[in-house]
Amino acid sequence: MPEQKIQNEQIKTGEINTLKIERDTDFGYYLAAKDYKEVLLPNVYIMEDEMPMGALLDVFVYTDSEDRPVATTKMPYAKLGEYGYFTVVDYKPYGAFVNWGLPKDLFVPLSQQKEHFNIGKKYLLRVCLDEQTGRLYGTQKIGKYFNRDMKGLHQNKVLDAIVLAPTPLGYKVIADNQYEGMLFSNEIFEPVKVGERKKVYIKTVRKDGKLDLSLQPIGKQAKIGEAEGIILKHLKEADGKLPFTYKSDAEEIKKVFGMSKKNFKRTLTALIEEQQIVLLDDAIKLP
Repeated sequence: MPEQKIQNEQIKTGEINTLKIERDTDFGYYLAAKDYKEVLLPNVYIMEDEMPMGALLDVFVYTDSEDRPVATTKMPYAKLGEYGYFTVVDYKPYGAFVNWGLPKDLFVPLSQQKEHFNIGKKYLLRVCLDEQTGRLYGTQKIGKYFNRDMKGLHQNKVLDAIVLAPTPLGYKVIADNQYEGMLFSNEIFEPVKVGERKKVYIKTVRKDGKLDLSLQPIGKQAKIGEAEGIILKHLKEADGKLPFTYKSDAEEIKKVFGMSKKNFKRTLTALIEEQQIVLLDDAIKLP
């Protein structure tokens, strides 16, 4: 059964709202929250066959070029309170405009830039709301938004992260849109780029309110469990046979499987003992 939709109590700018189709006009549908406040969904987003009167719709609400609230069925690259890697499409003396996936570009005021923005270049920004004007804007000044409360966090908890910047130790990341964390170079066995989203595992919850993170689960058994799945997936995609053994090159293992040679060898042993794979002189294969 499809999940039951619940109508928003109020319209919230910068978020996905579930609103009721209240009335039809020449300009589009007016959608309402439970408090009867309305927002326009322009004609360009309307598909009448799929949007009957009285139905509940999931829409994103932001402000148009005249600062009026407007709804869209398109979703931005990042919502209010989230981070994204946005391309600058225009620059003015008072700020920059970045493409965030919607018809109206996201404004980044000069006061919210830590460096001069260049057209065509990408920057990692947080989407914020100006409470006084109701406008959404982007900021590069993100330090004050990090959450230092580590309650509920523990080793091996899985978080979604966006890569913020390279450092001499590895890569600084933002996890779950609120925690500052670090991925260390000597534990990275797959390509990592600024702006990329990754699934990460908590390695250490630090006393300074930061997280040490890993792209692999922590602990021998956890690593083997995930690594087994990766190797078996690659074997199935290669018709059951791959030219890898205990003696394979570490860089090739890292390139194909995204893991260290030590972890690869340990996992091969586990898979052989479980009779899930067969080791040949020059390859591994499914039984």
